[in-house]
Amino acid sequence: MSSIAPEFRLSRFVASLTDIIFWVVVIFTLIGLPIVLILLFYIQLPVINDKLLTPYLALTWLADPSRTLPIVKSLIHTDFFRITTFPGFGFAALLAAGTIFIERKLLAKMQLRVGPLYCGKIEGILQLMGDGLKLISKEIIIPAKADKPIFWAAPLLFVGTAAAFISLIPVAPGWVVADVDVGLLAVFAVIGFFPIITLLSSWSANSKFPFIGGIRALHQMVSFEIPLILSLLGIVILAGTLNLTEIVESQQHYWWIIFMPIGAIVFFTTILAELERIPFDLPEAESEIVAGWLTEFSGMMYGLVQLGSYLKLYAFAALFTVLFLGGWNGPMVWPPFPQEIITEGIKMGPITLHVPGLPLLDQEMLNGTLWFTIKTVGVILVILIPRGVFPRIRIDLLLHTGWYKLIGLSFVNIFIALTLVYAGVLGPGGLIQ
Repeated sequence: MSSIAPEFRLSRFVASLTDIIFWVVVIFTLIGLPIVLILLFYIQLPVINDKLLTPYLALTWLADPSRTLPIVKSLIHTDFFRITTFPGFGFAALLAAGTIFIERKLLAKMQLRVGPLYCGKIEGILQLMGDGLKLISKEIIIPAKADKPIFWAAPLLFVGTAAAFISLIPVAPGWVVADVDVGLLAVFAVIGFFPIITLLSSWSANSKFPFIGGIRALHQMVSFEIPLILSLLGIVILAGTLNLTEIVESQQHYWWIIFMPIGAIVFFTTILAELERIPFDLPEAESEIVAGWLTEFSGMMYGLVQLGSYLKLYAFAALFTVLFLGGWNGPMVWPPFPQEIITEGIKMGPITLHVPGLPLLDQEMLNGTLWFTIKTVGVILVILIPRGVFPRIRIDLLLHTGWYKLIGLSFVNIFIALTLVYAGVLGPGGLIQ
């Protein structure tokens, strides 16, 4: 029985296109504009021509591109923008999405496979979108004897904890969601929630393989969190602060990886274990326990866990960049702003916007973001490569590596840091500043 392709008719195409435009306009009018107006009430609007811009006037100015720039500037410097867009969740999610695609193509090339190809004309560039739509459309199946409240909450808690981790990472000068004085201690506190969430989710599934994977994850994360913390004490000793922004600023002339290579190696190894990546993927060993603690997750619940995992990967790579690779520090490659803009302001028709010092700060922010992104992406690629070349190690070797070898190297790293400080090489009053 042969199938006949439906006949294309221009009238139907135009009708469907008109229908889509109509509903977009209706939804934007009924939902979009009220949301925009509500947001304008929570944004600190600028002063233009010696008058404070009101939300109602700002809403009318959105239709005039020449008057939109002051509103955009005000929006960019709100806490809402920092949390949702940059340098918070949106920026991290974008890098995480790119990481998923690059990992699949990179591993395919390393293993002489094709990888994603058909979904999108250019190297399967739309495969990630296709996978997302597939997960959204799939049915969520809850085990009959599962502890349903905890089972439902686990993926949300996992993503929320990863987002809290991201909020502590400074991306550029002055661009961090939560700049706390004890930022490194806050990072340790947030990381400590991951084993608890993993164990709760595996226990709540009331299934054999998730519980085995959860017990493995608990043993693995606890045994590697101790050397993870100890490997960073050398940085704290040399920098003299727990604030992540100040640690980056202390690396303006040299990176701490030059003096703390052992700490960097230990920290990188513990990152692989904390992320449950090969060769430390025992909690998700598919050849032994199906998918470990992820076995019973389906649909978008599985998608949320995967999103949280790659957000966590970005956060750890960014933390490595901040602590060992100088963060946003790098040569100024972003072109400077014209001097007339800095001195005379930005002229947009009848309006002249005077923001003293803001163009220079924007230049530093763009340059810092560029270097931070390049370094972080480089660390992410190094984290991805072992998955294609290393086998999984046994659980006894994993625990022996964490409790003995890495802890021993961490104490050696601390001893080197103390020697550099008391010898007068680094630290306050040291030879190298």
